[in-house]
Amino acid sequence: MAYRSFQHNDLIMVRDALDIAEDATNDYYKFSTSQWKRSQYDVKTLQSLKRDEISHHAFALLSKQERRISRFESKTKGRDFYFICLQDHRILEALKRDENLGLLSILVYVLTHELIHVVRFCNFLQRYNASQNEEIDREERVVHSTTFEILQDISMPELDYVLDVYKDHRVCEMSDSQPV
Repeated sequence: MAYRSFQHNDLIMVRDALDIAEDATNDYYKFSTSQWKRSQYDVKTLQSLKRDEISHHAFALLSKQERRISRFESKTKGRDFYFICLQDHRILEALKRDENLGLLSILVYVLTHELIHVVRFCNFLQRYNASQNEEIDREERVVHSTTFEILQDISMPELDYVLDVYKDHRVCEMSDSQPV
């Protein structure tokens, strides 16, 4: 099945939204540059997603993988690495359904939300492989609340609307993937 994916101008907006989300998240947690670099992640869009990274229910899926370190001697042979897998088709569907949503604002919300998960997992504030629905639901409530706290004072067209409309929604799924 063919899904609608982001076009060139949309990808530029993804980059801009990631800059905003990273700055806002970094400011909130007051990380130094070295602390922020410990949170290893990247963003993928639909064109580069594997089949198991595509969701029909979420705006983003967070995929944890292990990056193997082979060229350098290291105390640890692998490091956790996270991919924020944007679901272009789901985001574009939401924009089509609701003309009050803007692409930049929804991307800032989704990326900030996922970056908070990455920070929490990398700093052992939450286990990635939560085993109980209660634990997963609690993590989502904490992350949604933190996302709102981080973004509530940012002045951006349509962001207030996004914060209001999606305050109770779950927008993240988690999956394990193979090593990078």
